[in-house]
Amino acid sequence: MVSEANAIAALSLQTEKPALDELNIRLLTELSADPRLRTTELARRLGVSAPTVRERVARLEESGVIRGYRLEIDPAALGLPVAAWVRLRPGPGQIPGIIELAERTPEVVECHRISGEDCFLMRVQVAAIAGLEDVLDKFLLHGQTTSSFIVSTPIEPRPVPLPSRP
Repeated sequence: MVSEANAIAALSLQTEKPALDELNIRLLTELSADPRLRTTELARRLGVSAPTVRERVARLEESGVIRGYRLEIDPAALGLPVAAWVRLRPGPGQIPGIIELAERTPEVVECHRISGEDCFLMRVQVAAIAGLEDVLDKFLLHGQTTSSFIVSTPIEPRPVPLPSRP
């Protein structure tokens, strides 16, 4: 029979984040540069076996350090060249409605809850400025919007900085 203390200890071990030792940092560095690297290539670059790489990646995924792999698509190639950041200051009691509306509005490609007078920051991707007006009109029922067009992106989104090697 397993004691309650042992069960709690086992559960806490399952949810702990794996140590970011030198090998994990090197693994994350390689995957950040190219998430499509094959296990065998990662193993070669890191000087370890393929099963070690698979186990490390699995532990990093299970613990939430690696949260997923994303496909990046150029919005302009899909006919959506206009991007804007929209800040939204909700009216009283409007936060749940804003979240629900953002979820069902495909032009909203990012939505962040933020601090300050505005409670939301959304990135909107549309075919033309008129399309942004249509999106803003939906949200005006829930609060005040302020928008800024993205003119250029001198620094593309990039991975978070990894800690220095121990």
